Amino acid sequence: MSEPIYALDDVAQVYGTRTVLSVPRLDVRAGEVLAVLGPSGAGKSTLLRLLGLLEAPTRGQVRFHSGERWVTHAEARTEERRQIAMVFQRPALLTRSVRANVAYGLRVRGERDAAERIEAVLRRVALDGLAKARAHTLSGGEAQRVALARALVLAPRVLLLDEPTANLDPANVRLIEELIREQNAQFGTTIVLVTHSIFQARRLASRCALLIEGKLVEVSPAAQFFEAPRDPRTRAFLSGEFVF
Repeated sequence: MSEPIYALDDVAQVYGTRTVLSVPRLDVRAGEVLAVLGPSGAGKSTLLRLLGLLEAPTRGQVRFHSGERWVTHAEARTEERRQIAMVFQRPALLTRSVRANVAYGLRVRGERDAAERIEAVLRRVALDGLAKARAHTLSGGEAQRVALARALVLAPRVLLLDEPTANLDPANVRLIEELIREQNAQFGTTIVLVTHSIFQARRLASRCALLIEGKLVEVSPAAQFFEAPRDPRTRAFLSGEFVF
């Protein structure tokens, strides 16, 4: 079993008077694909933002192991934050070309001699033929692949994906899922995947976590999660019987 790369202890996130997330304990293991499931409003995206060190929890600690030390949101240095890449459900692309979008993160980091890396990633996401196309001309699936390529070109240790195939056609779903598998298998990238799709989680995940109304209901290996869940709410969720 691999060592944790994240450790969450007694974490709560409160917006106004509403507690949107409550996680007593959760470890994310290095090199795993963890699928986070749950209905809309369950706190899945909030959890992803905490893992991305984009915000600090209201209570408790989210700690990330950079390879050298454990850090929290307040302690993380720029080089440690750069080990984490996040792809949002609705990618915010520059109005420039596909290639310029993929190169953006590298340019911000001051990496100027990266043309080969950019071309290689464009080929991986099957967008090398659209490298000069403007972002506003792309389909939804193409735009999501640009966002994914922009993350992959940075060679992150952790890849956080928020509904990466929502509202996409089957061909784009298949391509993006293949990229996720490849990134994990070939590069050992730790992947946390937020998804509504039980079927996608079953195809991709090594472990699954279920959030309902901000509460962490169950975390278990994928086989157990789907075949022999411990919590009756998990069984109800998987069978479609749970009323939200």
